[in-house]
Amino acid sequence: MRPDIKICGLKTPDAVDRALKRGATHIGFIFFEKSPRYIEPDLAAKLAEPARGKAKIVAVVVDPTNDELDEIVSLLKPDMLQLHGNESPEHVLTIKAVYGLPVMKAFSVRTADDLKRVEAYIGIADRFLFDAKAPKGSELPGGNGISFDWSLLSWLDGNVDYMLSGGLNKDNVAEALFITKAPGIDVSSGVETAPGVKSVAKIDEFFDAVEKANAPMMASGS
Repeated sequence: MRPDIKICGLKTPDAVDRALKRGATHIGFIFFEKSPRYIEPDLAAKLAEPARGKAKIVAVVVDPTNDELDEIVSLLKPDMLQLHGNESPEHVLTIKAVYGLPVMKAFSVRTADDLKRVEAYIGIADRFLFDAKAPKGSELPGGNGISFDWSLLSWLDGNVDYMLSGGLNKDNVAEALFITKAPGIDVSSGVETAPGVKSVAKIDEFFDAVEKANAPMMASGS
């Protein structure tokens, strides 16, 4: 089966339209003001309308306040919250209870020890997202365009549902899928011409690369 594909950091109708036409299963909107992909909740809500019923709408937040989450959930009405900060397992449970939404918990990965933190969230988070650790000096927890050692994911229990992120693009997504067999992939900077500027041509190239990579896997039944 083709992995789930999330196009994250969307800011324009053209990019949303192309992601949906190519079969994105998730579209992500980023509510972190330091990110070049930041978008106001009311604008994100307008952009998300064509996706309802076609792809899951994901609100990406980084250690948000209760007021910020209230506004985002009220305006966007997302299908899922992606927590990209330092949220504890207890905080994740509280957020799920308050908003009645599934949660994807993001982890920054550089070593096997980084993945061990996942254990405390199994059975709490509905899905995980594994991204590369930000380079020194970066204030962005994601969208930095760098990868990590994908072979580290072999440590995971096969039942852990996750999305692979971090530096994916048309040139390396086939290798990433071959190594990890990831059930989902997330791309942001890999389909941009500049930070925060999505390219419909690059979105097409990324989906083409995934489909090409997936064809032999489908043929082999893996």
